[in-house]
Amino acid sequence: MARYTGSVCRICRRENLKLFLKGDRCYSDKCAFDRRSYVPGEHGQRRRGKTSDYGIQLREKQKVKRMYGLSEKQFRLVFKAADRGTGITGTRLLVLLERRLDNVIYRLGFANSRTQGRHFVLHNHFLVNGKKVNIPSYLIKVGDEITVTEKSKKVQAINDSLEAVVRRGVPQWLELEKDQMKGMVKGLPDRDELTMPIQEQLIVELYSK
Repeated sequence: MARYTGSVCRICRRENLKLFLKGDRCYSDKCAFDRRSYVPGEHGQRRRGKTSDYGIQLREKQKVKRMYGLSEKQFRLVFKAADRGTGITGTRLLVLLERRLDNVIYRLGFANSRTQGRHFVLHNHFLVNGKKVNIPSYLIKVGDEITVTEKSKKVQAINDSLEAVVRRGVPQWLELEKDQMKGMVKGLPDRDELTMPIQEQLIVELYSK
């Protein structure tokens, strides 16, 4: 599957929001978004005209899709799953994205970005309820236990990420036992626990056209 391989800092600048795609670098004075918070490209600093309603909806979808590192096809499939369920479609969409294993690995602090979390999952560094799972899109459930494999406890990148987790914290719906290198899913996130500035209703409106 084709993936974006360019500068991820350009993505943050394009979406006019720090998406924390480069882990610790995003918290440092080297962050490109903080240094150049205008749209990338030759004419990035020029004043833009009024954006249409469709353009606003599209940018919101692109922002969330890039935040979680999904392709267009993957994101659309997640939306369809959210739309089939009961409750508020936009909220269900965000909860499904948060339940992805690569995101949970990042949220627990075992990786310093979702991209790194996906890489770790693909390389069999984690167990879910005692069984190896190497599918980044695997949806965790309440009560699931995620642990670092015995061999992978020596991986320096995982240990470095755990040391840095204090800076961003662990969500209340997850529980981290840092010394044991394991985490527990205590519940599913409520909408008010998802603090990134996302207007999910715009995405619902976009896909409802």
